[in-house]
Amino acid sequence: MIRSATDGRPRWTGLNRSVVALVLVAVVGLVGTGLAALALSRIEQDRLTRALTQRTSTVSQAIEAEIDRYATSLIDLAAAIGAQSQLETAEFTAITAAVDRQRLPGATGLAFVVRTPQSAVSARQNQWRALGSPGLTLRPTGAGTHRFVVLAKSLDDTDSSVGLDLSRSPEAVEAMDFAERERRVAVSRTYRLLKDAGLPPEQRQLGFVFVAPVYAASPTAPDNGRFRGWLTLGTRGGDFLQEAVDGAAGDTVAVTLLDGDSGDPIPMARSQPDARLDPAAGSIDTTVPVAQRSWNLRVEATHRLLVGTDRGLYRIAWLIGLVLTALLVALTGSIVGSRNRALRRVDEATAALRNDIAQREVIEKRLRQRETELVGFAGVVAHDLRSPLARIMGYADFLHEEAFDRLDSTQRDFLARLRKGADNMRVLIDDLLDYATAENRPMATVPVDLRRLAEEVARDRAADRPAAVEVGELPTVSGDPTLLRQVLDNLIGNAIKYTPADREPRVRVSCLPAEGGRWRCEVSDNGIGIPDRDRAAVFDAFIRVGGSENFPGTGLGLAIVHRIVERHHGDVGVDANPSGGSVFWFTVPEHSRVPMPH
Repeated sequence: MIRSATDGRPRWTGLNRSVVALVLVAVVGLVGTGLAALALSRIEQDRLTRALTQRTSTVSQAIEAEIDRYATSLIDLAAAIGAQSQLETAEFTAITAAVDRQRLPGATGLAFVVRTPQSAVSARQNQWRALGSPGLTLRPTGAGTHRFVVLAKSLDDTDSSVGLDLSRSPEAVEAMDFAERERRVAVSRTYRLLKDAGLPPEQRQLGFVFVAPVYAASPTAPDNGRFRGWLTLGTRGGDFLQEAVDGAAGDTVAVTLLDGDSGDPIPMARSQPDARLDPAAGSIDTTVPVAQRSWNLRVEATHRLLVGTDRGLYRIAWLIGLVLTALLVALTGSIVGSRNRALRRVDEATAALRNDIAQREVIEKRLRQRETELVGFAGVVAHDLRSPLARIMGYADFLHEEAFDRLDSTQRDFLARLRKGADNMRVLIDDLLDYATAENRPMATVPVDLRRLAEEVARDRAADRPAAVEVGELPTVSGDPTLLRQVLDNLIGNAIKYTPADREPRVRVSCLPAEGGRWRCEVSDNGIGIPDRDRAAVFDAFIRVGGSENFPGTGLGLAIVHRIVERHHGDVGVDANPSGGSVFWFTVPEHSRVPMPH
């Protein structure tokens, strides 16, 4: 029994309290460390989930954009083929001349397919031989109605599919029947393309075909509006996916494309970067619409998803907590041992113990403060700095739709400002993307009806602000319809926007023949005008000329126009309007003169 050095009474109570204190220090230290590590682990998991969700949205949008681009190209080609009064091999070759692997990276080839009964196989073969394919040999499969490839352009190193009977592919037949019935582009189910049957097994990929119906469209043709056949675009899934997500995914995620319309999803293609997958982040499944069907998209995070950010903070918290707990336990144990060994110095040991406990409380307080600061900092990074613009706009739209009637006027004003600010940011991002891609975006060179484009733009812009837009007799030119529409939209939109509020915008769109087989198109307005000193720089990026400070804009619209016109080998400029305002002009090739795209 241990007795007091001062009064000789037993020391059991003090010893027991010391042991209890030692145990409590260890338990509290471990529990506190565990809670801090758990909180940091959940924060990190939340950051991973948010980053993966954002990346999934980017990849999904990239795939949808590629699908739209392929479908649009096929529609344009089908319309051009249908416009021929009598399609011949040479005309098909000329129409498809601009299509190559650089424009459609995943495509294997274009094919014009016609329906042929069993009894008419020989006559059909002789017909197309007479139209410019003397070596054509139709290879029917089975009996009944056949679907022969009579014209084709190969876009890879494999043999041409001319003469092939696509009726032995139920996936292709299903898509062709849908395209003919609905008169729109269709996509087949996933299968191995017949054209790839001769490839080595290790080079074969699952693929699909885009199908567009071809109808006679020439006003002078006696069969105007009659169904003539199908234009198909064979596509290998792996090559398509790699091109579509290369920029959007990088090495941060692995992407798997699955065909999910028929029973269990069929893995079509996978884009796997060199980086290892991160099991902690998991994966996200979503759906991508493809013509009349849909694909499943699975996105898995790699260890590079959050490269450059602090990860593993919960492990550091565990290490620091264990070290501090061990130090506190050792300190408490030393105190207990000192008290047991130095009975004659009880008073001094007690004072030292109290001093040590006070120091421990200070250390624990500082540790909790640091943990609170760390959690707060992680929250700012995860929730404020990395919240995507899409989430802000989504919640703002949700509040506007679901809670608008319950808000007071001040709150409604704040919500309107939030939505306007988010929309301004979206417009800026869109302009930046348009400016960045205007120079390198794939460009088609087809006949473009400028009058139809101008009238469509005028109708769309009328919803923004009432204006008198006069569209003159505009020609059909050679160029990319999407890019030329963007030129007209920017010029007509600027003409309306930069007209003072107290004046009705009056815009005129006209064209005149120019030298060198070109048209000079002019968009005149009665707006604020452009000073002489600023006209040389008005088409530079981010330039805001004098007088435009009170009008919204990013300073990129005219820079985008300049890049698009340059890609059409044309010139662009601005002159003063004698009746007030400005006259913006640009030149484009005539329909008969088709420049090669960049």
